[in-house]
Parts: sequence; structure tokens; C-alpha cells
Amino acid sequence: MSERKQPWLVNQLFVGWKPFEIKYVSVLLALQVIVFLLSPDSVIGMISGVAGVICLVYGMKGRKITFFFGIIQCLAMTYIAWQSHAYGSFVMNIIYVISQPIGWFLWGNDEAVHQFKPKTKQLLFIGSIIAWLIGWLVIGNFGGQLPYIDSANLVISLIAQTLYIFKYKENWSLWIFVNIANVFYWTLLAFNSWTGKSDIGSLGIYLSQIALQVALLFNSIYANKVWNDYETD
Repeated sequence: MSERKQPWLVNQLFVGWKPFEIKYVSVLLALQVIVFLLSPDSVIGMISGVAGVICLVYGMKGRKITFFFGIIQCLAMTYIAWQSHAYGSFVMNIIYVISQPIGWFLWGNDEAVHQFKPKTKQLLFIGSIIAWLIGWLVIGNFGGQLPYIDSANLVISLIAQTLYIFKYKENWSLWIFVNIANVFYWTLLAFNSWTGKSDIGSLGIYLSQIALQVALLFNSIYANKVWNDYETD
């Protein structure tokens, strides 16, 4: 008697979870709720955080359902970035929204991924640094907050997202860089809001984004390891 095939949605959401993954996802989601309870002035911030954690965790597992949660997170983040005058993040999240259905179309239902040759990989990272410096100059001229970090939100994220939707392993190395930059970025904005140095945005939004970026950083590091174990096609 043949084994009954699981429905697609059940397979995408619930099948193939390791005990460690269940625990760490639970911790990351709990962190978002705790931050909201500590500073409950931003429901949209919590929505962004929760959807962002779920999106990237399913992305780590190479599952198409990631793009459904990605649309929710990107729409919320677009609003947050606009309110915070984080113009690089604002533009990038508009691009993220557009990229979600593209990723859905391009991803298959298996875990096969692509990988660059070593020389191409080196050129990719050199080009990313140059693009980041150019973005820093451009955003700075528009008066955005912390343009040297916001440039990573726009330029490096654009490159990383492109590699992500085409399922290249190297996307996670770039996301690690972006997530580290974002932890510093939102921490500085939260400090300025808490001390009264800035009245842009709200402390609750900033705290929710710090929690989200810490979660995404952890997920990117783990996903980099997981994707390196996947077969390439």
C-alpha cells in the first residue's frame, strides 16, 4: 500500500522540521511578542517582526510559502521605513513587495539551489562593496538617517534579494552583512528616540525592528549552513 501524499500546503508548513528549528523559531517569535508587550505603541511593528521571522525561516528551509509571509512583512516594513525616514529601506521594501510573486514563480518545490564559481563569487562581493559606497553618497544627499547603514538596506539588500529569488547560496552571506548593519541601525534610532534626540518614528517601532533584525541575523547564519548542505543543480 503506497504512502498517502501530504497536501501541498501541509507539506510546506509543517513537514520536515527538526526539533532545534522548532525551538529556535518559537524563541524568535516570542521575542517579537515580548518587545511589543514592553512597548505596545506599534502593532504594525509587531506584525512586521512576526511575519519577517516566519518568512525567513521558511526561506531557510527553501519553501515557496516564504513569499506569502514575505508580502505581509514587506508591506508593513514599507510603512515603518517611511515613518522612520529610512529612505533606503523604504525603496528596498517596495522592491521586496514586487519580488515576492517573482520568487514564488521562480522557486520550485524542491530544495535544489545554485552556486557561483569562486572567481564569480569574489567579483560579486567586490561589486557589492562598491555599490554600497555609491549608495551611501546618494542617500546622504537626500538627508536620510544614517546613510552609511541605510545604503546597505538598499544596495546590498537588492543584490541579496536578487540572489535569493534565483536560489543562489551566496545570498545568505550578504544577508548576514545586511542584518548586522540593521541591528546597529535600528539600535541607534531607538537610542535617539529614547533620549529625545529625535522625534521621528516611535520607540516601539525601533525596538520591534531590533528584535526582528537579531532574529534575521540568527536565521541568516543558520540558513547559510543549511543551504550549503543542499544539492546544487
